[in-house]
Amino acid sequence: MNLNVTVQPANRSFAVERDETMLSAAIRASIGMPYGCKDGACGTCKSKLLEGRVIHGAHQHKALSEAEEAAGMILPCCATPQTDCVVEARSVPGAGEFAILKLPSRVMTIERPAPDVAVIKMQLPATQNFQYHAGQYVEFILRDGSRRSYSMANAPHLLGNPAAIELHIRHMPGGKFTDHVFGALKEKDIMRMEGPYGSFFLREDSDKPMILLASGTGFAPIKALVERMQHLGMTRPAVLYWGCRSKADLYMHDWALQAAAAMPNLRYEPVLSEPKPEDGWTGRTGFVHQAVLADFPDLSGHQVYACGAPIMVESAQRDFIAKAGLPEDEFYADSFTSEADKHGDE
Repeated sequence: MNLNVTVQPANRSFAVERDETMLSAAIRASIGMPYGCKDGACGTCKSKLLEGRVIHGAHQHKALSEAEEAAGMILPCCATPQTDCVVEARSVPGAGEFAILKLPSRVMTIERPAPDVAVIKMQLPATQNFQYHAGQYVEFILRDGSRRSYSMANAPHLLGNPAAIELHIRHMPGGKFTDHVFGALKEKDIMRMEGPYGSFFLREDSDKPMILLASGTGFAPIKALVERMQHLGMTRPAVLYWGCRSKADLYMHDWALQAAAAMPNLRYEPVLSEPKPEDGWTGRTGFVHQAVLADFPDLSGHQVYACGAPIMVESAQRDFIAKAGLPEDEFYADSFTSEADKHGDE
């Protein structure tokens, strides 16, 4: 028997099947709820349960603490309704706009701009019209049924002909998927994927200045956002901060410099946390989110789009809101949770 979930204040309702999570049912019904990892690790989907009862599956304490749960907060990505429910959640216009497709993709090119980063172009089937928002991600479906998520690094208008998505993949030694990518994967190999997923994309109806914040390969969806901004002719002021360890990790530094040179409203600020002596680095050093705070002690009128390592995203969210007055609902993030992160404190 299906249960009914109503999302307020949008007053949208959808049916949830027995033993199905609230989020998977919402995605199937094209209801725009905020979400990121879908695994109880990032906390992006956190919402308030106004009526009804749910059972939570395994999730991380940092995504939903016991105190938050006691106060009526839930994670729709791992909450299974036991009764009809009413939930208070931010509506994300456009999150359910495009059909989620399961499709084969073919490796077109593999490049290694850094020793531990692969930039892969995956050709899409000509028979399917794959659409997405710049900033969203796809999931690769591995042979054993497990999944790995990667953001599109090219905006939709730059799919090219033949259509292909660009992905930036960091090698996690011992990782089932990335060991394969950095070992056996070759051009023309076929991989199955599904998407688009995620609520990380530009809020184009706003005129607020933007902070674009990336660490490591979190640069991928930020790059897609910049391409989208340029395509739309956006004039909103934006600063792109890219934090990496050493200069070699800024694997698309020239691209970022060129984008800033081509867009009068965009500034680029690379920040290295551990520059090597041979880098000859004279730029900024330290933690990337602290560089933002140094430049913008008042973020009360801004939007922030943050993507990368969970520790960076969490630190930025906490400090930007507490120290710089950023409105909570103007922090948009995609936390790159690895498999190790997802199962860190269950």
